[in-house]
Amino acid sequence: MDVSPRGDEPQLTCTVTQGPNAMGYVVIDAAVGGRACGGVRVVPDLDEAEVRALARAMTLKFGFLGLPQGGAKAGVRGDPDAPLEERRQRLAAFGRAIAPLLQRGVYAPAMDVGTDLADVRHLLEAAGVRIRRREQRVKRTGYYTAVTVFAAAKRAADHLGLRLAGTTAAIEGFGKVGGDLAVLLDGAGVRVVAASTSRGAIHNPKGLDVARLQRLVAEMGSRAVEGYPDAERIDLAALLELPVDVLCPCARPHSLHAGNASRVAARIVAPGANDPIAPEAELELFERGVLCVPDFVANSGGVLGGTMAFAAIDRATITGFMERRVGERIGWLLDEAARWRVPARDVAVPYAQRRFDEMRERVAQPTLRGHVFAAGLEGYRRGWVPERLVAKASLPYFEQALA
Repeated sequence: MDVSPRGDEPQLTCTVTQGPNAMGYVVIDAAVGGRACGGVRVVPDLDEAEVRALARAMTLKFGFLGLPQGGAKAGVRGDPDAPLEERRQRLAAFGRAIAPLLQRGVYAPAMDVGTDLADVRHLLEAAGVRIRRREQRVKRTGYYTAVTVFAAAKRAADHLGLRLAGTTAAIEGFGKVGGDLAVLLDGAGVRVVAASTSRGAIHNPKGLDVARLQRLVAEMGSRAVEGYPDAERIDLAALLELPVDVLCPCARPHSLHAGNASRVAARIVAPGANDPIAPEAELELFERGVLCVPDFVANSGGVLGGTMAFAAIDRATITGFMERRVGERIGWLLDEAARWRVPARDVAVPYAQRRFDEMRERVAQPTLRGHVFAAGLEGYRRGWVPERLVAKASLPYFEQALA
């Protein structure tokens, strides 16, 4: 494992090699209390730049939400559709290579593109990390991500004077996030006219049968687009240029870039993926009047929902809280950007960074209350503190963080 810090406040970049080639990367963007969190993904064409950008987005996400965690990300080069044993062997080898980071708690992995909860547990076990009783058990962070992407689309529509019901949407990446997002949009009266997987895209201007497509994904995985009837097969790139009201990129970084930004016909971009819009594309979209909600804002629900679920708060309460509190903050962000006539990212980044810096300073100089909170959290992880008590006590904490 090669460790190479870079940058003004250096990101810690760890490159895991297998023979002469890079097998994967871990990037710690910024730690809080010596700890940083972020998903580990498995994709075939991963590079260091992607992981570095994703780690940075995690830091901004924690800052935006006011949660005391540092941002990190990891990635393994591999086929997410490979046989389970082959994929697990690769993850185990990666886990053993980065064991010092995992054992000391410097990096805490989570699910991401191409991995699930069982994969993350397997990686940790291979690294010799003991998983405590209440750790690594939240399975549906993709749903919570979808909730805030939906909230972003709704607030953006409100900002433009649109009624969300009756609008059209295209979803790039009908996976853990995109699938649940399609259900939420469909339930709100949005016509989902296009969706994609790694195998291609489908389009029906009259609308897709979301429930049917979900069943096919459960049966066929990414090949569901090949088995879905009543839709035209289109190129992946063409989905991004359809004349829809809402475009939701929920796949890989830089789906929207300098080469296609001028052809994006959507009025709103609400991302479910991290870093799906290249900086030059985001500026061009703003200049063309396309309203882009920053990725780390729109898809912050996975982090927030996973943390709240860990604290034993029930799903309905989490969903309602995020729709209300995160929705309010997105509305404020869009209003501020409009007031200053700048892209929403130009308001969101300094806001999130300022909150992150303040939060890190508080953790570095804890009060008596902070010490008690840390002790209680550790006791909860070990199973010593009742879930009911933690759920009741933690909801005001989250209210304050997003007030």
